[in-house]
Amino acid sequence: MNASGAAAGRHTGPAMLSRFLERRAPRPPGEQCEMCAEPLDAGHPHIADLGQRSVMCACRGCYLLFTGEGAAGGRYVSIPERYLHDPRFPLSEARWDELGIPVAMVFLLRNSEQQRTIALYPSPAGATEAAVPDGLAAELPRLNPAFADLADDVEALLLHRRAGSFECFLLPVDACYRLTGLIRTRWKGFDGGEEAWTAIDSFFADLRERSRPASRGDAPEDGDE
Repeated sequence: MNASGAAAGRHTGPAMLSRFLERRAPRPPGEQCEMCAEPLDAGHPHIADLGQRSVMCACRGCYLLFTGEGAAGGRYVSIPERYLHDPRFPLSEARWDELGIPVAMVFLLRNSEQQRTIALYPSPAGATEAAVPDGLAAELPRLNPAFADLADDVEALLLHRRAGSFECFLLPVDACYRLTGLIRTRWKGFDGGEEAWTAIDSFFADLRERSRPASRGDAPEDGDE
C-alpha cells in the first residue's frame, strides 16, 4: 500500500457515507443496546440508521424488529449477517486498473439515497472514494450471480487483489468499517508496519473462515461475452 497516495486520495467520500462507515469501531462487551438499553455481548448485531448514515449496536430482539422491508418507514435497517466468498473471482487486471486505486482492496456498495454504486478504499486517512468505471457495478454480479442480490446500504462487495488473482466477498457494511478503522488506526510510516499488516492478514483470514462459498454457477470467465 502506498501510504502517501492513499492518504491523499482523489477526494474523501461523501460526508454522510464516510460517517456511516467510520462512525465508530465495534463496541466492547458490556455495552447496551442503543434501542432498548439491554446489555449486549461481544457478538451482538447492528442496525443501520439510514437517516443519520450511522450504525447502532443492538440486541437480538431489536435487531429482528427491523429485518422486514419498510420497517420504521425504512429509516432503520438490520444489517444482514451473511458472508459469501469467491476465492478466485474472474475480474480482469484491466478492469481492476480502471479503478486507479493505490491499494489492494476496495469495497463497493449501493447508496439508496444517491441511487448509485460507490467505491471506497480504506487508507490511513479513512475511507477514500474512487471513481466506479462504467459498467463495473453491473458486471460484478454477472461474473458471479451469487452477488446479484446485494442489499442497498447495508451490504458491500469487497474486492481484494492477491498475487496473480482476485477474491471477492459479500459482507455486512459494519465489516467494511472494521477494516477501514483497522487501517486508519494501525498504519505507521510509509509501508504500514508489521503490526498493521498482521492485523490486515488476520482480518481477511477471519473473513475466509466465516464465509460460505459463493457458487459462480455458469457465470462467464474472463474474456467471455
